[in-house]
Amino acid sequence: PWNFPLLMLAWKIAPALAAGNTVVLKPAEFTSISALAFAAICDSIGLPPGVVNIVTGDGLTGACITEHEDIDKVAFTGSTEVGRIIRKATAGTGKGLTLELGGKSPFIVFEDADIDSAIEGLVNAIWFNQGQVCCAGSRLLVQESISEIFHQKLRSRMSKLRIGNPMDKAVDMGAIVDESQRKTIADLCQLGCDEGGVMWQPDTEMPDKGCFFPPTLFTNVSPSSTIVQEEIFGPVLVALTFRTHKEAIALANNTRYGLAGSVWSQDIDTALEVARSIRAGAIWVNCTNQFDANAGFGGYRESGFGREGGREGMFAYMRPVSKLAETSTTSKSGTNSTPSASGAESIDRTAKMYIGGKQKRPDGGYTLDINGPNGLVGEVGRGNRKDIRDAVEAACGATKWANVNAHSRAQVLYYIAENLEQRGAEYAARLSSMTGCSDEDAANEVADSVAEWFRWAAWCDKYDGAVHETTMHGLVLAVNEAVGVVGVTCPNQRPLHGFTRLVAPLLAMGNAVIAIPSESYPLSATDLYQVLETSDLPGGVLNIVTGIHSEFVGDLAAHDGVDSMWVGAGDIAEVQIASVTNMKRVWKAETSCSDSEMLRQATHVKNIWLPHGL
Repeated sequence: PWNFPLLMLAWKIAPALAAGNTVVLKPAEFTSISALAFAAICDSIGLPPGVVNIVTGDGLTGACITEHEDIDKVAFTGSTEVGRIIRKATAGTGKGLTLELGGKSPFIVFEDADIDSAIEGLVNAIWFNQGQVCCAGSRLLVQESISEIFHQKLRSRMSKLRIGNPMDKAVDMGAIVDESQRKTIADLCQLGCDEGGVMWQPDTEMPDKGCFFPPTLFTNVSPSSTIVQEEIFGPVLVALTFRTHKEAIALANNTRYGLAGSVWSQDIDTALEVARSIRAGAIWVNCTNQFDANAGFGGYRESGFGREGGREGMFAYMRPVSKLAETSTTSKSGTNSTPSASGAESIDRTAKMYIGGKQKRPDGGYTLDINGPNGLVGEVGRGNRKDIRDAVEAACGATKWANVNAHSRAQVLYYIAENLEQRGAEYAARLSSMTGCSDEDAANEVADSVAEWFRWAAWCDKYDGAVHETTMHGLVLAVNEAVGVVGVTCPNQRPLHGFTRLVAPLLAMGNAVIAIPSESYPLSATDLYQVLETSDLPGGVLNIVTGIHSEFVGDLAAHDGVDSMWVGAGDIAEVQIASVTNMKRVWKAETSCSDSEMLRQATHVKNIWLPHGL
């Protein structure tokens, strides 16, 4: 991007080279000179030809690079709109993708905060680089009891900001990058006034020439105002007030973005509780704009996915060198044993959906026949987009599962494993009659599924975060958090084990799940309903919708309430294209993937910066 051209170049190229990759870089068309200067450095140090390649140009040049068949990984920092285009262009190609996009970061000040320090932090948060920062603290949330004095002091501080040549050390703000960007900022400010906002700008001396824009404060705005919701990417601050910490959290999370946030309070309980509750990739406590190569940086939701820097940032530039041994699917023709009598249905039953902890009939009222080698095995509901909406609504209402302590989550998963094991013979008979596999293979699949539940139950409280060593005097906590609501499509191969292998790690890490079981063998999942109901799993944490995948998986992938998709079956390109609605993470989930890879995909890393000192 053009706002920090050399820094962003380093963020991309350094880990790529460290991991052994070669690089093609296209700098922003406004700021290409710094990249060419870097090319001269590469040449002077004797970097082998072809390892780093720099191509200047406009968006069409970037599109050619992104779409080239020999590109294995794309890393992009820029606007969310361009990020959507790149997501669509790379859909189904197998290219790795890291997107660091826009933001509308909250700057939260509680009544017990050091107001003067918070004012200085706010100046750095929003007027550093003229507000042309993806993580700029452009939404000011001040506790109502101190809002009047805080705004008064803020206006006084704004009046002292100097605008001019940025090479002058006495100048606080320089020019906007281009006239087109300055006009965009001015147009959004006018829109803010038209919507009822009160704009205040200091009577500051402005240079006669150049694309300058004064520091701007908006008050009397509502949470739904355009200037509160849209990224302005300029020196414009919008101010709201709150009364309680719960209201502050709600306002902070009332955005499509989730890149960063800043919390100011002298009470450690308040600061940490709010920091953990904000859905953003980096949270600064009593500080702002702290970065270090050892601590990852990246966003949630429409701020993109993936991380830059830190251990987690390196994974984006590497691929696993080995996978777990592929397990056999069903037995080959001629080795099948006759299904045991216990697998046959003596009473005609139609498996329903499992939504919100309850069994529900399909919205459309239609069913699908499930046939095995010896004929009809059973019937399941034929789900549609309304069933998907109901499942997502239930999952969104169950996100408190992430706040349940890890030990308690583990106990629920252990209970599922125990209950499944008790009915192992029944499930083996079902698998044998449905897939035609041998009794031995069916029993092994059930045993493997039980083992999966036990293993992921054990992982619940073992996937620790870290405390990073950085240049800041204080602590930087890297916390592994649940992604949120995750949609999963499950494979036909070993249907019970495939379902368990993909669903269990997500539940272990605190996610709520909408699972689409095997299209050919869904009874392996619907038979779990009674196990789930007797295992203390809260309603809505796991929702199961059966049917023809192509009829509703696209609706699931496009739903704004879904934060991530694990594609274990079907066309990943279709899912990736549909996912651009809210830039959700999409992962090609294979049952052979390592546990560590699944854990990384089931979580976000949030870095909480805690400076301290006397």
